[in-house]
Amino acid sequence: MKSSKQKKAGLLQPLPVPEQPWQVVSLDFITGLPPTTSGHDAILVVIYKFSKMVHFIPTHTTARTEETAQLFVRHIIPQHGIPTTLISDRDPKFTSKFWKELMSLLRTKLAMSSAYHPQTDGQTERLNHCGQP
Repeated sequence: MKSSKQKKAGLLQPLPVPEQPWQVVSLDFITGLPPTTSGHDAILVVIYKFSKMVHFIPTHTTARTEETAQLFVRHIIPQHGIPTTLISDRDPKFTSKFWKELMSLLRTKLAMSSAYHPQTDGQTERLNHCGQP
């Protein structure tokens, strides 16, 4: 039997609990929904980590990065201000140059979950699974 040369996986490192409301926000999408009468077939889910307050913003699976950023700016920032940190998975809408530039302009840190480890943002992932058939 050969010994494995691959490093053993380290322990999960939970994200720190925010000290104030509206500091840390996680983003994800619920997709694969039947279209509404207005044609929306996806939901942008925004969760505030401190209070666990959730916003569900109707969108389209085909929405471009710019449209997703506009939804965030239109629905979230006027109500709660600009968060210091955004946590998201590695969806192309969150890894694009445009999104990174927007976060830079807003002086917001963009924290990505580890590839193939959705448990990094378990709170959002659990909420998304509750709403899916």
